Amino acid sequence: MKLKLIAISSIVTATVLTATIVNAQFAKPEAAIKYRKAALTVMGTHFARIGAVAKGEVPYNKEEVAKNAAIVSSMSHLPWQGFGPGTEGGDALPSVWSDSAKFTNLSEKLTAATAALNTAAQSGDLDAIKKAVGATGQACKACHDDFKKKG
Repeated sequence: MKLKLIAISSIVTATVLTATIVNAQFAKPEAAIKYRKAALTVMGTHFARIGAVAKGEVPYNKEEVAKNAAIVSSMSHLPWQGFGPGTEGGDALPSVWSDSAKFTNLSEKLTAATAALNTAAQSGDLDAIKKAVGATGQACKACHDDFKKKG
């Protein structure tokens, strides 16, 4: 029981410290906006490389697709820290903050889709990669449709 209490206490402490560090990191909204845009740009760049293969515009190279998918999957965890309270602005619509439950749900779906893309890419199965590219693209679009300024 004492070990369980220590473990719970450690988790709570780590969570509070992480939240404090993240919020301190973005003392200015502009820093959070810059951070999330950078993370999404890197993710989008590497996803586009896989998309070009899926469309047949670029020859399939298993190693390159696997490398790009690993980057996309890893990067998919990062941008969400830049959408905390007080970070409004940039290309994000106010609905990011007013409907945060839906935004969080869509961000989690994107993260899951990129993990599935990474799994497919590591397998080398081009048909599975193409399907995963479609699912990941739909996850991106779903969030953009409701939470990103148009134009």
